[in-house]
Amino acid sequence: MTQSATTPASQESEASKKAQGHVSIKLFARTDVGQVREHNEDNFIVADLTKRVRGLQEANREVLVDKNGNMLAVCDGMGGAAAGEVASQLAVDILYEKMTEDVAPDQQVTRNEIARRLVRAVEAAGLRIFEAAKSDRTRRGMGTTVTAAALVDDHLFLAQVGDSRGYILRNGTLVQVTRDQSLVNQLIEAGQLTEEEAETFEHNNIILQALGTAETVQVDLTYVELRRGDILMMCSDGLSGMVRNDEIREVLKSTSDPLEACKTLTERANLAGGHDNITVIVAQFDGEMLKPLGEGDEPLKYRKYNLPEEPTDPARKAVPTAPSSAPDVAPDSSSAPAAAVAPPPQAWSADEERIEIPGTHVPAGVVVALIVGVLALLVGTAWLLLRN
Repeated sequence: MTQSATTPASQESEASKKAQGHVSIKLFARTDVGQVREHNEDNFIVADLTKRVRGLQEANREVLVDKNGNMLAVCDGMGGAAAGEVASQLAVDILYEKMTEDVAPDQQVTRNEIARRLVRAVEAAGLRIFEAAKSDRTRRGMGTTVTAAALVDDHLFLAQVGDSRGYILRNGTLVQVTRDQSLVNQLIEAGQLTEEEAETFEHNNIILQALGTAETVQVDLTYVELRRGDILMMCSDGLSGMVRNDEIREVLKSTSDPLEACKTLTERANLAGGHDNITVIVAQFDGEMLKPLGEGDEPLKYRKYNLPEEPTDPARKAVPTAPSSAPDVAPDSSSAPAAAVAPPPQAWSADEERIEIPGTHVPAGVVVALIVGVLALLVGTAWLLLRN
């Protein structure tokens, strides 16, 4: 989709919006096949949901966030042959379709509305991919990860399924604001693996969820209250698995142009081996609506956003919470129950054929226990054989 040329009147309108305290985004995105794979199964989307514009034409690389907000997403397809490409393309298309559906361009969406719409869009994409795979034998087993972000006012919401990632660079510190739904991350969180051991763990290609591998998915919804100068970096594991966080941080700190940052990060991943497809989005945030960094700011961290049940009162707000004993509550919010979520589906390998885990919708904790038990049994058997 192309965007019409900017007229003096529209330039004046854009300048007026900026003066009124809007948020501006300067962004770029790039995808690369890497050094090993024959096909690129990754995909991405950047979209202005108010103007109904998707893509990276020159005019869309620096935009103002309007009433319907903006969306960014990275998808890493899997399934062999061309099925992964189909799954990731379906995902970005359905995300855009659902995020622009039944919303008037002049309608001001609220935080809860755009967050709920984002979760439903991810769920709809998962179901559509699952049905497509079921109806076509050549696409059986296809799926895709997704890390999708939607922005309205100063709130950035992230919906996560799988192990693509979202990071924020703030004041020189890089923080991962999504959580990998992977076996290796479960083992790290359970204290069974260290970060160093995880780099060489033989099963680090197993993810616990993907769009299309089951009828339902559990969407992890998080949020960031943006500050002026924040930089968002979203990527597939073809980048995060090849380039260390310290190196990513230095590139984002030292490169002021998102296009150059995307190019440099892609080159670093290829130089490190390029074992997988590489996709990256870099977005820089500015504007009077965003608060400047202050000394009293809470440290940036992974923070869940709990949506309320369908509101009966339009004034009802959601409760954003942090992963700690005391929830973080937005100034204009009140307590509300979290939306019901589906149990996680079976584990999935991004590089190999699907790895079946016994049972249906096995909880992640059970998967971890099974793997740890098997590893312990193998170690014990080896010890007994050596003694004999």
